[in-house]
Amino acid sequence: MSVFSRCAVIALLFSASSLVAAPVVLTNIHGYGFNAERELSPFQVLVFDDATGKVLARGDSSIAKQYAKAKTIDGKGKTLLPGLIDGHGHVLGLGFNLSMTELRGSQSEQAAVQRVAEFAANNPELSWIRGRGWNQVLWPEKQFPTTALLDEAVANKPVWLRRVDGHAGWANSQALAIAGITKETLDPAGGEIIRDAKGNPTGVLIDNAMALVERHIPDSTENEKRLALKAAFQHLLALGITSTHDAGVNTDTVKLYQQLAAEQALPIRIYPMLSASDPQLAQWLKAGIIDDPTDFLDIRSVKIYGDGALGSRGAALIKPYSDQPEQSGLLVTAPEQLQSLMQQTINAGFQANVHAIGDLSNRLTLDMFEQLVPAEQRLASRHRIEHAQIVAPEDIPRFASLAVIPAMQAVHATSDKNMAADRLGEARLEGAYAWRTFLDQGSIIVGGSDFPVELAEPFHGIHASVTRQDQQNQPKGGWLPQQKLTLVEALRSFTQDAAYGAFQDQMMGTLAPGSWADFILINRNIFTIPETELWQIGVEQTWVNGQQAFQK
Repeated sequence: MSVFSRCAVIALLFSASSLVAAPVVLTNIHGYGFNAERELSPFQVLVFDDATGKVLARGDSSIAKQYAKAKTIDGKGKTLLPGLIDGHGHVLGLGFNLSMTELRGSQSEQAAVQRVAEFAANNPELSWIRGRGWNQVLWPEKQFPTTALLDEAVANKPVWLRRVDGHAGWANSQALAIAGITKETLDPAGGEIIRDAKGNPTGVLIDNAMALVERHIPDSTENEKRLALKAAFQHLLALGITSTHDAGVNTDTVKLYQQLAAEQALPIRIYPMLSASDPQLAQWLKAGIIDDPTDFLDIRSVKIYGDGALGSRGAALIKPYSDQPEQSGLLVTAPEQLQSLMQQTINAGFQANVHAIGDLSNRLTLDMFEQLVPAEQRLASRHRIEHAQIVAPEDIPRFASLAVIPAMQAVHATSDKNMAADRLGEARLEGAYAWRTFLDQGSIIVGGSDFPVELAEPFHGIHASVTRQDQQNQPKGGWLPQQKLTLVEALRSFTQDAAYGAFQDQMMGTLAPGSWADFILINRNIFTIPETELWQIGVEQTWVNGQQAFQK
């Protein structure tokens, strides 16, 4: 089968006409969905067809009487929600992360190195020691780490550790040597080699400079990738995620997704964004949109990279960083190349999803959408800016006027709250993590987590959206509390509105009759518990396409 197959096999496997209707009535539930007006719609009974995978009806107990001969399941008073959609994640990265050393939450460089040393000792067969999750902002010195402690801990093999945001990496001396990085090595375009006062590399590489090391890491085999994807799928299902937008995948990964789909081995729905850096991008665009009638694998978007991340000072800012005035961030894709990639994507009829964190990157991207997308095509095109994290206040209304969707991750705000003011100064926070401002002007927010940058926990995102607090309920009253969302708005960002960002809102995220029967049962009623406890909600069952995919 061609890499660019239009998934004819999938359509045959899932063809509703070849299946026998088998209604299932799920009763005794506190159900919540959305209607065509995007309003919350409570119900007590859900009827779905476990053969076609679609919702047949929802409502009160009288609905059940119409299906007297159908199979009945007692929901035991549990709360039922539409299956959650993570609008920005990295599935293969999540799967591999589950088998690497986890540095998230380490409170010092020494503590992170201790974890690496223990992992290396427990995994002697590995040729490279890899990990992710360190964040120097949480450390007492708040300084980037160096090779020194890593070299003491692991001297006999290369070590490569990605920062929590994925936009910086930390290497030991052996990894630098393998990559040939010395005092004389020039910074690549869109990247930076952090150096000491004498110009020597310290071990930290920013954005495009990471490729200097990563090109030497042995490629994973197809079987290793399959195992990583399987681990990621099961992890996501256990968290109530029934669909995810995979932000930036190469041809090999999309081909693997197609193989899994043909084998009926995709347990969740994947909306892959083709990576703009993939050598075969032009072939994908020429082949055209792949609209899977089952919505398990719709291929119609491209992830384009604008700048870096705020924590590593790679986010491109209009004015310099407040805590490092000699830096203004990095445009990882030169403006002329960014324009060319966006033009190719738009001309092919694909959705352009541009990573933009800093206010300069957001402004440049908006300028290009304004220039490249005819006014009459803007609303239907549903182009997106991924993150839309720091936006000049005067640029926020342009998202609405240009019909550009902000795809935002609420947990970034609560993770960044102790660092953002340092990087930006108080004045620039007016347009930072500005969810309420976006919603009030009519923008639709695609919610997500950016896993594995953050944990793939949707209820953490819902909690952060509503409270603007971390899980210790800090700061009191919430950080920049004027930007809070209501609980309904937050839930919608992870369901109906996330589906809208993938052209799937007619079939997903609402549990309306005729849509896919993707839903979850949770252990507490999201609308009756204190908002400070939203992050503690646990998923007991996850159903995809009318079939149970996870049971706690």
